[in-house]
Amino acid sequence: MLIFPAMDLCSGKVVRLRKGDYDDMTVFSSDPLKVARTIAGVSDRVHIVDLDGARDLGAVHLDVIARIKKETGLFCQVGGGIRSEDMISRYIDSGIDRVILGTAAVTDPKLLDRALERWGEAIAVGVDIRDGFAAIRGWKETSSLKAMGFCRDLHNRGVSNIICTDISRDGMLGGTNRELYRRLSGITGLDITASGGVSGIEDIRELKALGLYGAIIGRAWYERRIDLAEAIREAL
Repeated sequence: MLIFPAMDLCSGKVVRLRKGDYDDMTVFSSDPLKVARTIAGVSDRVHIVDLDGARDLGAVHLDVIARIKKETGLFCQVGGGIRSEDMISRYIDSGIDRVILGTAAVTDPKLLDRALERWGEAIAVGVDIRDGFAAIRGWKETSSLKAMGFCRDLHNRGVSNIICTDISRDGMLGGTNRELYRRLSGITGLDITASGGVSGIEDIRELKALGLYGAIIGRAWYERRIDLAEAIREAL
């Protein structure tokens, strides 16, 4: 299993939210490049979310994300407000390895189809779940799509990689929704990355046992509740 340290960017800072609430934000650094270099000292990959972009503000952090890629060489997967073919192209052309569609995968399935045809496995989908349904627009709205059925449909459309977040667990350090990931792991041929709630090494062991592709570590690492190097070793 792969470990993805998380960097959530808002107003030029590295932050973490609780349950996706922008009013419950903790700022961990005002220097994203410094954080990225720290990650690069331990890991070979990073998961980046443009929280301003997720609120329909555009590719606010594209320049700094491109610098992170150029200066660290990390495998970068990026999401947050990417809702057009042009924006996907801008990220890919900047060297980003994997672009994550969230809201667009729900509201504009034709865009998803075009992106998959053009960029293939460089396209992933972020499925953010609230009360069993897919949430959109920076988690501010809940769609009518049941999450499990949506994931199966994505697989049928050709999506090979899904980053799945249980919003109720995100940033809460209360453990992951293992039952959710157990069910998702039953979709053969779909790489699942777990996001939300990882609080210690035991969470890593349990997610690995489910055969998941990856796990994202955010607040637990920033608050030094989990050692990133140890988590990476445990996940191997």
